[in-house]
Amino acid sequence: MSTKIIFTQLSEVEPGDILAHMCDPKVAEHMPLLTSNWDMNAVSKFVATKEECWKRDGLGHWAILADEDYIGWGGFQREGDEWDFGLVLKPDAFGLGIRITRKAIDFALADERIPFVTFLLPPSRKNLGALERLGAQFVNKISYDGSVFLKYRLNTER
Repeated sequence: MSTKIIFTQLSEVEPGDILAHMCDPKVAEHMPLLTSNWDMNAVSKFVATKEECWKRDGLGHWAILADEDYIGWGGFQREGDEWDFGLVLKPDAFGLGIRITRKAIDFALADERIPFVTFLLPPSRKNLGALERLGAQFVNKISYDGSVFLKYRLNTER
């Protein structure tokens, strides 16, 4: 039986599940901007910030469920004139990353507001073949909030 992937609002997820996810050291390995300790207050601020993006931009980050169990969060965030896609999964769900990304890209292909998607990946991410197989192309290295990222771009215009 195939795992059913569901995108829903972060506010629909138990805050303790998000807290446990964001406190996992394996998650922090690939998140250079994750510099402070998470607590329930941080979770509340995080969810409120992501929900505000939905109100402001009509799009944002989702909570991601596999067969109704929370496995992470990800989605699109407006960065100037670009839509950046981010994905942060629980370690036991890392293998679902490309499937989730494909589902999100299908969403972007259907949305006229998104002519292309950018991806900012930390240099610690070494296996980038799946991203390239999606058609994303390396743009350059950039600095974002004091950390270096590898920037990729995927055209989504039809």
